[in-house]
Amino acid sequence: MKKALLFISFTLITTSIMFAQKAENKVLRHVVMFGWKAGTDSNSINNIVTAFKALPSKIDLIKGFEYGTNNSPEKLTNGLTHCFLLSFKSEADRDAYLIHPDHKAFGAQLKPKPDYITVLDYWATK
Repeated sequence: MKKALLFISFTLITTSIMFAQKAENKVLRHVVMFGWKAGTDSNSINNIVTAFKALPSKIDLIKGFEYGTNNSPEKLTNGLTHCFLLSFKSEADRDAYLIHPDHKAFGAQLKPKPDYITVLDYWATK
C-alpha cells in the first residue's frame, strides 16, 4: 500500500513538473503584416519599419521581435510585403501592449497607411 501511494505521489509530482515546464515554454506570438499601395514611397515605408523596430526598446512587455520582407516565390501574399513577429508571455501582456502609449503613437505614425494590414495572434510551444 505504501509503495502504491509513493508511486502515485511520484507520478503526480512528475506530471505537475512536466505541465509547468510546458507552460513555461509557451509563448504568445503577435504577427502583423503590411502591404502597401503601388507606388508608395520607400522612404515612408522605411520610416514606419524603423518606428516599429523601436517598439521593443520602449515597451518591455515585448519579449521577442523579428521582422522581414516577403521573398516567397508562391505568389500567395495577397499584397502583403512586410511581416513583424512580436512575442509576449501572456495575453495580459499583449493586451497591455495594444493600449500602451508608445504602441498608440506608432499607430498614429502609419502614414501613408498600409493598403493591407493583417494581424494574427497564436500560442506557440517552443
